[in-house]
Amino acid sequence: MKSAISRRTFAKGLAGTAVALSGLGIAGCSDNAASGSAASSGTTYRIGVLQLTQHSALDAANEGFIRALDESGISYEADQQNANNEQSACTTIASTFVNDGVDLILAIATPAAQACLNATTEIPIVGTAITDFAESGLVESNDAPGGNLTGSSDMTPVADQISLLTQLVPDAAQVGLLYCTAESNSEIQIQMAEEALDDAGLGHERYSFSSTNELQTVVETMVGQVDAVYAPTDNTVAAAMSQVSAATNEAGIPTICGEVGMVQNGGLASVSINYEELGYRAGEMAVQILTEDADPATMPVETMGADECDLVYNQQTADEIGVDVSSLASDGGTDVSAES
Repeated sequence: MKSAISRRTFAKGLAGTAVALSGLGIAGCSDNAASGSAASSGTTYRIGVLQLTQHSALDAANEGFIRALDESGISYEADQQNANNEQSACTTIASTFVNDGVDLILAIATPAAQACLNATTEIPIVGTAITDFAESGLVESNDAPGGNLTGSSDMTPVADQISLLTQLVPDAAQVGLLYCTAESNSEIQIQMAEEALDDAGLGHERYSFSSTNELQTVVETMVGQVDAVYAPTDNTVAAAMSQVSAATNEAGIPTICGEVGMVQNGGLASVSINYEELGYRAGEMAVQILTEDADPATMPVETMGADECDLVYNQQTADEIGVDVSSLASDGGTDVSAES
């Protein structure tokens, strides 16, 4: 296990306050409007927020974005829309934002950003909870986006997560890689996980599905074939993590996850991005675009280093499946089972 993990701490309450945001229509204006220069000039910005689906990581990113707007002091109206993990809904919502002439769009997750970019090359778009902007075809490069879209990346420390798996499940010989083929962000992480597993000398197999309807069957097939499961920051898996963990935990199979919300919902452990901080950084970028005429084309995609991530574990899950996680507590990890 890399020593850097012991330096990580968990920001409590990461996702709990964000859930209500994604089901709303119009969010209220900033209460701090009078403090900002844009607000004092009488400008109220119209911001469209397209969230792919509702789960704790995306909710937290949404909440962090709104907090950044509030703390900036600008006056704004945020139209909150949730696509319920439907690409057609993403397309419709993005087109509506463009027709409404919003000043900026926040796109939460890769499919949401792809829909927004297809809808407009003029309105600035800030994306967040996106693994690799360049590999997903959203920008020319992560350092120099070159268009109307930039944002903050949730590229996770996949190698550290696989190292965590080998620490907690030292006898594992075969690892199942669970992900949705409709998400390019997942494909990127799965490839990284395969490389890390190869380096560790572990066998692995992909267990993929294209829609939520297929997930249960795939999980039931997988649990009879593997010693451990790795699930990246896949939005479809995250939204159904309680269903996934019910099957894996019953079979006594540890699941190492891409982010903290998945651990809260029954996974065993993760080295996790702080999604509220990720969304906050996207909000800061949005404020620069709106109030300082910053150009998304020249704003590098923001990333979070491995040393900024949080080591988290679920003690209840560990007890249920018989895995010793005491080393994680001594490494500075946080038990999130009480927050589940």
